[in-house]
Amino acid sequence: HMIVTRALHVHVAIITMAEKAKFVFPQIHDNPFGWGPCEVPEQFKDTPYQPFSKDDRLGKVADWSGNLYQDRRSANKYGSVYGQGGQTFVYHHEEDESSFQLVDTARIQKPQHQRSRGKYNQQKIRRDRERREERRLGGKQQQAKGRHTQRDRERRQHQQQRKMQQYGRRYDRNQPQLKPRAPSVPVSAEWEVINEIEFSQLAKLNYSPEEPEELHLCGSLGYYDVSREKKISLKTPQSLQVYDRVFHKVTTTDDPVIRRLVKRPSCSDCKVFATDAILATLMTCGRSKYSWDIVVQRVGDHLFFDKRDDSQFDFLTVSETAKEPPQEESGINSPPSLAMEATYINQNFSQQTLVEGKGQVYRLKEPNPFAGEESGQVASVAYRYMKWRLKNDVGLVVRCEYDALLPTTQGRSTYINIKALNEWDPKASGGIDWRKKLDSQRGAVLATELKNNSCKIAKWAMTAILAGSSFIKFGYVSRIHHQDSSKHEILGVQQVKPLELAQQMTLDVGNAWGVLHAIIDTCREQPPGKYLILKDPNKPVVRIYKVPMDAFEGSGGSEDESEEASEEEEEDEGRGET
Repeated sequence: HMIVTRALHVHVAIITMAEKAKFVFPQIHDNPFGWGPCEVPEQFKDTPYQPFSKDDRLGKVADWSGNLYQDRRSANKYGSVYGQGGQTFVYHHEEDESSFQLVDTARIQKPQHQRSRGKYNQQKIRRDRERREERRLGGKQQQAKGRHTQRDRERRQHQQQRKMQQYGRRYDRNQPQLKPRAPSVPVSAEWEVINEIEFSQLAKLNYSPEEPEELHLCGSLGYYDVSREKKISLKTPQSLQVYDRVFHKVTTTDDPVIRRLVKRPSCSDCKVFATDAILATLMTCGRSKYSWDIVVQRVGDHLFFDKRDDSQFDFLTVSETAKEPPQEESGINSPPSLAMEATYINQNFSQQTLVEGKGQVYRLKEPNPFAGEESGQVASVAYRYMKWRLKNDVGLVVRCEYDALLPTTQGRSTYINIKALNEWDPKASGGIDWRKKLDSQRGAVLATELKNNSCKIAKWAMTAILAGSSFIKFGYVSRIHHQDSSKHEILGVQQVKPLELAQQMTLDVGNAWGVLHAIIDTCREQPPGKYLILKDPNKPVVRIYKVPMDAFEGSGGSEDESEEASEEEEEDEGRGET
């Protein structure tokens, strides 16, 4: 029985195994470059995939708010290296929102006339309430209330007056408008504009040349009278005297020393020639308001900066950078008359401050190259020809000037420049009355002059820096009567150092050299010919024109004049050889 039963069990097991399906081994994908499947299965294609890392902790199934863990210690416990969630499962609303419209719930601003009317009504209501309170109160309370009311009323009136003053300063319709100025030279239609430089383009230029080299020194100088300076004050002013002196303002190409330097073998690398006044005008052109012009001649590889013969280049401007510069077309306070008066004052003041008498003149080894047989005594002046080396080994030769010698405590003398600031009408010029404030507020007077005559004083500072002067003597000269431009008094004298003056008036010497270098490079890029640098009279722009070779020359020119010029060049060449 047991044998039969066991046989039945074996038979049933065999039948059951025969009826079951066979085991099929799945297809295994071998990934030789990493772990995981090589291809995405069909049932998982186009399914969003959330990136994860094997190091991420599985501490939650889903976090819809993202703020489940508020504890700082466990804030990043279950964070992923791929960030919180991602943009994969972000819900995007795809309905058309063109039918929606925003509603402005802001309060509508009333017009100005309606607002002022409401404010007026409020003030009227407040005044009526104050009157009722005054009637209701009596005795001391009424008086105290009246005093407070009067005080508040005065305070409101004072505030209203201040607002009106500020409004008047900003929007003064009676302020005189600046008249359009004329250019220093009429621009011909035949002239071609080579370049146009805006002052804003010159602000970031910078250049620092090497130390200059002295090429030539000539002239004669007087000694500065220090004792006379100490006697001048508001209480003891001195009348400005008139001196019959000869002042030479020779341009670059008419200078015989520069002609010899051009042909000197040791100056073969000198390619650019100019005077200190011309270079100072170019270096401080960003401060100028009036129109000016400079002639540039490209002869071969040499560049000469000149002034026109009939120009007003040597005349000093007055209140050029003031808020309200002179606007009169004629009279003693017109810009041309003031310029002539300022030049007249400077020339006489520079000679009056010198020690008088025989033997009080220091003569250099070389005499004044411009002193000829003309009648009259030559003014105290010394010329120093300096050489700077620019980029690309280009030599720059500049004729600098000194006005006097200043004795020092060490028994030596140093070179100085003497300039004069003139007061013509304190009310019209918008300055400080010198006769009241010069002794007590000299710093404020100088600061006002630096503001009203920024361009002129910047030129003086640059010429002194180029020449290497130790000091600049500023004289304060004023009219005795504001309506008389022929009589003046010296009210005081001040001494400043050129570099300190440049710092005080924010004059960047490196930027000035950068501006000059940019203009020189622009002119050297042009072919040989004659050019004109012209400051626009009404805009902060400088234009460079290509002009004909016979421009700015007299109509009476002939072959005789050219022959005389060639003979002078031969004579100068012979002097250079000797």
